[in-house]
Formats: sequence, structure tokens, C-alpha cells
Amino acid sequence: MRTAQKSIPGTPFHVLIAAAGSGERFGGNRPKQYALLNGKPLLRHALDIFLNHDNLASLQVIINPAHEALYQEAVKGLSLPAPIYGSEERKSSVYNALKQITNLKNEDIILVHDAVRPLISISDIRKLVERTVETGASSLATPVTDTLRKSTGEPVSRDGLWALQTPQAFRFGILKQAHEAANDLKATDDTALVAALGHEIALVEGSRANIKITHPEDMEIAARLLQKNYAVRTGLGYDVHAFDTQDKTRPLMLCGIKIDHPFGLAGHSDADVALHALTDALLGAIGEADIGHHFPPSDQKWKNAASDLFLVHARELVYEKEALIQNVDVTIICEAPKIGPYREQMQKRVACLLNIEPSQVGVKATTNEGLGFLGRGEGIAAQAIATVKTPEKS
Repeated sequence: MRTAQKSIPGTPFHVLIAAAGSGERFGGNRPKQYALLNGKPLLRHALDIFLNHDNLASLQVIINPAHEALYQEAVKGLSLPAPIYGSEERKSSVYNALKQITNLKNEDIILVHDAVRPLISISDIRKLVERTVETGASSLATPVTDTLRKSTGEPVSRDGLWALQTPQAFRFGILKQAHEAANDLKATDDTALVAALGHEIALVEGSRANIKITHPEDMEIAARLLQKNYAVRTGLGYDVHAFDTQDKTRPLMLCGIKIDHPFGLAGHSDADVALHALTDALLGAIGEADIGHHFPPSDQKWKNAASDLFLVHARELVYEKEALIQNVDVTIICEAPKIGPYREQMQKRVACLLNIEPSQVGVKATTNEGLGFLGRGEGIAAQAIATVKTPEKS
């Protein structure tokens, strides 16, 4: 987990993160809470902030059960309780979560946050919790500064108008009572339900950087707000393996995909030359030792291991250095099999392993023009290059 700004001692609080929506307005090939911002899912950005807060007592995430695989990938490496299954409607999702939480007392402070607000700050969380201790119900908000006008042309005074953000914070008993009393009340956030009980909502001015990702252009804004001074680093990787002609049951693995061929490659692991080359390229880009150092062939633990593990390990080392994977490119060198029919599948698999988009992955193939052991069809080689951006030290 990346290091974030630390908080000062204060009141313990609990967090619910709402991440069950479909994000239909956003578009793309994945729900927006799992869209990648600087190489990391939006949900993970929010999680990392809360998990680095000294006063966090517990955290649970509400997800759509159909997104389980995306969720597990987003929280990899974190010690979190099992997610709570929600629904498309935010109100019912949060209520379902509240009913499952049995360890909180009525006076405990609970924050409800939208997964698609990745830029919440530690200081705003602290201010919100402190205010909620006093009032029982609070929300981050910003005063409206734009001129407002109805579609009919009638002007609307912005005096006293505030735009609400999340997290919103409540005494647990108040929030649960509000949801129990909601019935068919239409509400887009939890403050509306609490206000319907007659409870005042305190407004805590938050940062305008705490934007909600709704449209694709919001990602560009968030990326600029997260921007640091980065240095571009490039790493190279190379690997070669002979065919194992003695073991006809050994599969041929390339870029994490099983390839139809009479022979697999000989090696201690599954001998995926493409993933080995890519792993070395990433390790080189961040100044790490080669794949053999991290996964020595003398260690029986890695015998016949899937090379997926090696590439994911390199990815995690990139994350630890707060670096961003810009793109990777691999060239597979062999006389056979033909790589073209598998190219798109390989591209998608590598992108999945690295948490990047397929457009950031290059997969190419060439022959050795009949020269040398590769030309004689005795094995396969791969060359790879990886480009990452690492934060410059001030």
C-alpha cells in the first residue's frame, strides 16, 4: 500500500464505501469505480487514503456481486473484510450494509463515501469527523460559485447554496434510524434521509479537488490534480527457452495464454518466455534485480509455477515505488507456432495482469529467418521493453 499523508490523533471512525453502481454514464469497458486513474482503480485511490488515516477503526466496501473479480483485483494486497453485496440503487445498498454491521454502537461515527471520489484528503476527513462529534450528522460541501439559471431562463440565487460531497458522517444510530424510516422516500444521498427525520445537517467546507468522477473528462481533471513531477524510465528484458521434446504433456504458455503446439518450453516454471521478458523489463525500469533474483530456479516453490505470478510481483514493486506503467511491448521470436491468431488474447491478458489498458500493451512476433537454433525451430525467444514514470525526489 502506498504511503499517504498521516492524520493527527482524534476520534475513531468507521467507513462504508459505496461501490455497487454500474456507472452507465461513464462508458468504457469497466464500471467507473474500477476505471484506472494513473494506473490504479478509482476505488483503490479512495481506499488508500482512508487506510492511511490513523483514526480509522474499520472499513467495508459495498460492491455489485457481478464485479467481484474487479473488486478482488483492486484490493489485492490489502487486508479487508469480505465486501458487502449491494444493488444498483445507492439507498438500498447502504441500508443493506447497515443491517449487516452488528459491532457498532449508536454513538459511533460512521462515514459513507462514494468510491468515485478518489481525491478526498486526510485533513477534510479529520474536520468532518470533529464536526460530527458535535452535531451527529455532517457532510463535506463547497459553496456554489457558478451563476445559476433554470432551463426556462429564470435566474436562481446562489446565496446560501452548497454542493454536497462525500464522505458524509453520522452517528451510527442516527443513520440507521434514517434508513429504517425511509420507506419510499426518494433520496440521492444519506443526508436527505437524516434530514427527513428532522435532524440538522452540518456543512463542513471541503476541498474543490474532491471531485466526483462522472464523465470521462473528469478523469483528465483528476489526473492533473494527482500529477507529480515524474521521470520516464525504460527497462529491457530478454528470455529464451528450448522446446521440451521429452514431455509431450507440457503446455506451451506465451503471454499467459495456452498455445496450441506439440511441445511446451523447458524451464523451472511454466517457461513463459514472453512474461519472463516483460517481468525483467519492468524490474529493470525501476532499478530492481532480475527475475532470477526474485524467483531463483533453485527454489522448488517455483517449479512449474505460472509466470503470471512473476509479472504481478513486478507490477507490485512498481506500485511500491509510486511509479506508473505507461506501456509495455514484447516481441516473440520463433518459427512456430503462429502468434497472430493469439495476439489480441495475449494483449488483453497482459493488460489484465498489469492493471493497464490493452492499448498500452504491444505484442508482436517475428521469425529468425531460419538462422540459428531459433531458425531451426528448437525454441522460442522474447524481447520486451517497459516504460514507467517514477516520481522524482525533491
